[in-house]
Amino acid sequence: MDRPVPPPEDPAEPVRMTAWVRGLVQGVGFRWYTRAAALEIGELRGFALNLADGRVQVVAEGPRERCERLLGWLREGDTPGRVDGVTEIWDTPRGEYRDFAVR
Repeated sequence: MDRPVPPPEDPAEPVRMTAWVRGLVQGVGFRWYTRAAALEIGELRGFALNLADGRVQVVAEGPRERCERLLGWLREGDTPGRVDGVTEIWDTPRGEYRDFAVR
């Protein structure tokens, strides 16, 4: 029995991506570089935040394609420090951010 194939996701669809970045990502400028990457990609709002357990949380809202580009940068970009892994979840945007901030 064949399952129906879901339609491809619209790259312009607004989404919310929350990512948790593990590794040596605190005390090395990681949040500031993440903000710079988000601003360079454009049309992203959200924040980068140090967590007590040593990870950095990144929340980005904007077009799916741009959130995917930021996620790719988090995983494989020229980031400061060392990224050991990234876990993400996708959701609908909440529209609560005016820009991309470092917290």
